Amino acid sequence: MKAHTNGIDIHYEISGSGPWLTLSHSLCCDASMWAPQMAELERRFTVLRFDTRGHGGSDAPAGAYTFEQMSDDVLGLLDALQIERTHFVGLSMGGMIGQHLALMASDRIDRLVLADTTSRMPSEAQPLWAERIRIAGEQGMAPLVQPTLDRWFTAPWRAAHPEVMETIGTLIRGTPVAGYVGCAHAIARIDVTERLHAVKAPTLVIVGEQDVGTPPAMSQAIAAAIPGARLELIPDASHLSNIEQAGAFNRLLLDFLTEK
Repeated sequence: MKAHTNGIDIHYEISGSGPWLTLSHSLCCDASMWAPQMAELERRFTVLRFDTRGHGGSDAPAGAYTFEQMSDDVLGLLDALQIERTHFVGLSMGGMIGQHLALMASDRIDRLVLADTTSRMPSEAQPLWAERIRIAGEQGMAPLVQPTLDRWFTAPWRAAHPEVMETIGTLIRGTPVAGYVGCAHAIARIDVTERLHAVKAPTLVIVGEQDVGTPPAMSQAIAAAIPGARLELIPDASHLSNIEQAGAFNRLLLDFLTEK
């Protein structure tokens, strides 16, 4: 299904029953990234999954995006679906959207889960993002597939799960260049750590212990900045911890979202 909001069409899916729960995926993925969570979540929640602008079935306008813009996309989607409040789970780029949402519209977020993400991109990372943007613009997404998979999963898990590497690799390769470049500009500029004290939603921060894309120190900084936030490290997982250690991720997620 699609909704027109904030000047673009956003693809979304709704399943399950119970309180609203919104899932926001990483860069170079789409709503299908949450497949390892769906069976558990659909039994307890009405789950809204959507493709971020520039990804999947959503529009991919040219130009640099901002997280304020991507957050407005989400708020417009919630308005279109008449969702007043929702739990929000975001991983990597989705977690960056989640932080901005919690700051922009605290009355719309019940509980917040930020997984394998950051609140600030250090200056030394700027050349890395500039180079990725250059490669995508000049050569397309294909050269970025293997380096991204290498960052997103530990080596033993990659070797043991070639079918998942094929699935996620296909998502990376199929990401529109305009969408990748637009989102990459936003990611490279994120810097909200000093504002996170204003987040009101109960917050769980999750990170793979071997995450090299957004290392645990970045999650520690988020958890330290948000009042009352809890930090959980998942052993034997890198960046897409929801896939690599789905069982551990799901237990943490459900315990937090259902606790009284």
